[in-house]
Amino acid sequence: MNRSTSRTWWKTAVGLLLTALMLFPVYWMLNVSFTRDQDMRKSPPGLFPVNGTLAGYRSVLDDQLPYLATSLVIGLGTVVLTVALAAPAGYALAKLRPRGGGMLGFLFLVAQMIPGIIMAMGFYAIYLQLGLLQSVPGLIVADSTLAVPFAVLIFTAFMSGIPGELLQAATVDGAGPLTTFRSIVLPMSRNAVVTVSLFAFLWSWSDFVFASALASGGTHQPITLGIYQYIGNNNQEWNAIMATAVVASLPATVILVLAQRYIAAGVTAGAVKD
Repeated sequence: MNRSTSRTWWKTAVGLLLTALMLFPVYWMLNVSFTRDQDMRKSPPGLFPVNGTLAGYRSVLDDQLPYLATSLVIGLGTVVLTVALAAPAGYALAKLRPRGGGMLGFLFLVAQMIPGIIMAMGFYAIYLQLGLLQSVPGLIVADSTLAVPFAVLIFTAFMSGIPGELLQAATVDGAGPLTTFRSIVLPMSRNAVVTVSLFAFLWSWSDFVFASALASGGTHQPITLGIYQYIGNNNQEWNAIMATAVVASLPATVILVLAQRYIAAGVTAGAVKD
């Protein structure tokens, strides 16, 4: 074995070890979700659910489905609103270049630095006056404020790489800015749309700050509040708690795996210019 091969093997081993350490909490969550209550306090704990049970997952189906459905509606609504607002804004900044566009881009960066709890308090005061507390539309709007600044930056970077000749050809053919955006720019920005949609969905799906401040105690609550309340009410039923966490992680995991090719293209768009 030469030195180069030995060095490669060493790096691979270290990478696998670090990956295993990072993924161990996920494995332990799966392990506990299948473990029986009477086996939960074994010492040492079992590394495998030898006498596995699906009781935790049955509890999820009985208690958590409404929370999952609410989170799905909020996530999809956040995606639609984010893309509807950010795509035209990114197109305007990238191709129409309005006066003050550079300052606007800077403000989008600043907006991402505002702590969520401060925004939540502001939304609470506004929603209290508008009657939007404990409502799904209110959470969709609040979650979109987290995603829109990032989405505008992604769309701006991606659309800056679209050849200007295509847009000029559309203008010569009589297409206005709106037609050009709808017929040419948006279809060519598929990777950016998928990237933005995924991040918007993940942010809304995993949000707890806005949910606890704006929807706590309401009829329709997201899965993050469902897990929080479930832990408080059933702090001894760890298999059910972990089963809830596993089920809540599945949609985001599946979407991430399916869309990873588009995400890589969308995030790196605009990084290299000809």
